[in-house]
Amino acid sequence: MELYGLPLLLLIIFASAQVGEAQVKSFLINCGSNSSITIDGRTWAGDVLPGNNVTISNHGVAAASAASVEEPKPVALYTTARIFNTTSSYNFSIAPGLYCVRLHFASFSFGNFNSNESLFDVVANNVKLVSRFNVPEEVVWKKEVSDWNSSYLVKEYFVDVNRSLLSIQLVPEDASFAYVNAIEVVPVMDELFVDSARNVDSGEVNVSFHLADRAIETMYRLNVGGPAVKPSRDSDLWRKWDSDENYMFSVNAANVITNSSNISYVSAKDSAAAPLLVYETAKATTNNQVVERRFNMSWRFSVDRNFDYLIRLHFCELTYDKPNQRVFKIYINNKTAAENYDVFVQGKGRNKAYHEDFLDTVPQQVDTLWLQLGPDSVASTSDADALLNGLEIFKLSRNGNLAHFLRRVDAGEGGAGAGKTKGRIVLVAIAGAVAIVAIILVIISGIVCFNIRKSRATGPKEDAPGWRPLFLHSITGTTTNARASKAYQANGSMATNRMGRVFTLSVIRSATNNFDESLIIGTGGFGKVFKGEIEGILVAIKRANPQSQQGLKEFETEIEILSKLRHRHLVSMIGYCEEQNEMILVYEYMANGTLRSHLFGSDLPPLTWRQRLEACIGAAKGLHYLHTGADRGIIHRDVKTTNILLDEAFIAKMADFGLSKDGPALDQTHVSTAVKGSFGYLDPEYFRRQQLTQKSDVYSFGVVLLEVVCARPVIDPTLPRDQVNLAEWALRWQRQQSLETIVDPKLEGAYPPESLKKIGDIAEKCLADEGKDRPAMGDVLWHLESLLQSLLQEAAQNGGAESFTSSKIECASCVSLHRIKEGEEEEEEEEEDALVAGEMDASSANANGH
Repeated sequence: MELYGLPLLLLIIFASAQVGEAQVKSFLINCGSNSSITIDGRTWAGDVLPGNNVTISNHGVAAASAASVEEPKPVALYTTARIFNTTSSYNFSIAPGLYCVRLHFASFSFGNFNSNESLFDVVANNVKLVSRFNVPEEVVWKKEVSDWNSSYLVKEYFVDVNRSLLSIQLVPEDASFAYVNAIEVVPVMDELFVDSARNVDSGEVNVSFHLADRAIETMYRLNVGGPAVKPSRDSDLWRKWDSDENYMFSVNAANVITNSSNISYVSAKDSAAAPLLVYETAKATTNNQVVERRFNMSWRFSVDRNFDYLIRLHFCELTYDKPNQRVFKIYINNKTAAENYDVFVQGKGRNKAYHEDFLDTVPQQVDTLWLQLGPDSVASTSDADALLNGLEIFKLSRNGNLAHFLRRVDAGEGGAGAGKTKGRIVLVAIAGAVAIVAIILVIISGIVCFNIRKSRATGPKEDAPGWRPLFLHSITGTTTNARASKAYQANGSMATNRMGRVFTLSVIRSATNNFDESLIIGTGGFGKVFKGEIEGILVAIKRANPQSQQGLKEFETEIEILSKLRHRHLVSMIGYCEEQNEMILVYEYMANGTLRSHLFGSDLPPLTWRQRLEACIGAAKGLHYLHTGADRGIIHRDVKTTNILLDEAFIAKMADFGLSKDGPALDQTHVSTAVKGSFGYLDPEYFRRQQLTQKSDVYSFGVVLLEVVCARPVIDPTLPRDQVNLAEWALRWQRQQSLETIVDPKLEGAYPPESLKKIGDIAEKCLADEGKDRPAMGDVLWHLESLLQSLLQEAAQNGGAESFTSSKIECASCVSLHRIKEGEEEEEEEEEDALVAGEMDASSANANGH
């Protein structure tokens, strides 16, 4: 017995070794082939090659030369495919454990089979991976959401196999077919996924997401700050890491940092998560010459609705060697996922690579996932920026399902239109379109005939306007002056359905000396602004650049805004010209230009403290009217000192409404829109969430207050690093109750200290990180007017003298207060209405008014 015991023991050991070898074995299957091919050092066995340890329940149809792709290396893998008309499965005999399953697809046409007509499900061990799947449409969708440039598609999943069989089942829909080009099954280390993560909704740190009961789909895998990493560079799992450039909301919000020396993993579980190559590059919000540090780095991803997502962030501190030097916040889907996050502390040192997992749920009504990293403004750090090295987003199965159903449509057919149903839908759509076109043609014919008859009856008219956007907007307006309703016959005509006069191009050319460049008083994305004179009255003439698409949109917005709002603190539009495809607006002329030009950057005399306060009050009045004067209110979206203009009496008026947006509806809290505006003034909450509110204007106005006090640019990269951003720099002094340290030296102490303190308090409240903590514009206005009232009372107590002002120009609000006492307010309002209505009578009274 002892003689036979040793061989038996050796046999058991050998068998155990074989089982162990089987557990780590990878399956690389070239579908539709009976031979093997080698790509990047890996051998792919044909799915019907003997001894490949894979069985197929139904061989279906083997298609050769099925793919048409240009990539040289993978092309061989996609020249064959296995096609199934009925439900079929690939069965792998493997040991229990976690496996990475990749399904490879490419568009093709073979015989009577065209991938455009394919529609099928894929199920792995009773977990539905895809439903009603159409490869060409999926390829197109991926290109749309990520600028992805491949002609083939790889779907990656992680499946926990709890028995000795992995069955991948392909289920074609009726009258359609299923296919696959290649399959790979790779065993995964247990350390790759640990069943705990930070829950974004609850804030709990170690929350189980029940990995044993769920399958995982890889949605995105990005190398942040570096180029794409090929699968061959990630030797363990052969994962592909894409560049993050196509997903970043604003590439200017961050700069790239690199460090390839002495990087090591914090633990074994981190070594399985990503290759060291991913941790050698990162993006950080440290480029202050491009964007202020209060803004976040933001990435946006299209995802499937109503699923849980595991968001894996990869970190490695590449720069700092002490704690508390880089502390930031992490936001996922506009929710705070982590505060006071210090990479050096979490990684236990510099050049230490690790990852952090977060769990969040995307509800049914949302199909976008946002990730934002931004500086923690309340943290006492020497450098308030953020850092990220890599990013992965995994979708977790729900009730045995990973398949999306309605990614691009809201109801009915999901995914691709398929087979006969799709054809019927197309036919119905075409028939409907033809019917609609026919109806439109009939209507147009009727209108043309009516206009021809009308023109014959009334005689010839001038050439039709060339600027169609104005006509399409059907802008309407009213005037309070009787003379403004009279038809103007000599040089232009009064529009009956639009605000202001319609000027001929010849009048505009005469007013600007044929657009003399020496008369330019401003430029922008729309074009140029000229100083002009019409009937002896100075005007500002804004001429759009016909090559500027941005200008066209801004013009349309400005006309729409100014056609429905009038206020003494909004620059008024007098009229327009729409001849020969020109887009020209005529405004009241603001003699003293922009508020900024009186603060710095010019040789103009400095404004007194009272004049500065007056200008802020005028701008606040204009903004308050915008926010409250319409049903939904209007958000200016570009509040800055260059858009606050001063007339001959230094009365401030808001200008430039090209970026303005209607406020949210009554049942909404914000307007979702792309971020636009000017750096230095942009609301950081709006920047990171893309949710615009009236409080975004309040934030910008807070920056204006500090700019008025300090008289310096809001972003000045020539200054020391801690002074580049005016808002941050001034707020630090304000919180130390020492704002007077950085007041404009030209004021030479000619201001009341208590007034400066209150201005600083107002600005600090306006610059709160979250909109809900900021005051409304009406509250800001009330506080500013209270300051002015205190100023005037103090002056009255001093017998009218003001020791802190040397200006001889009478304060506009002071004039207003005296007029109220004398009962002249009604006369002033009539004058303002006449000006805003755009009356251009050549009378001397009107000329004197300008």
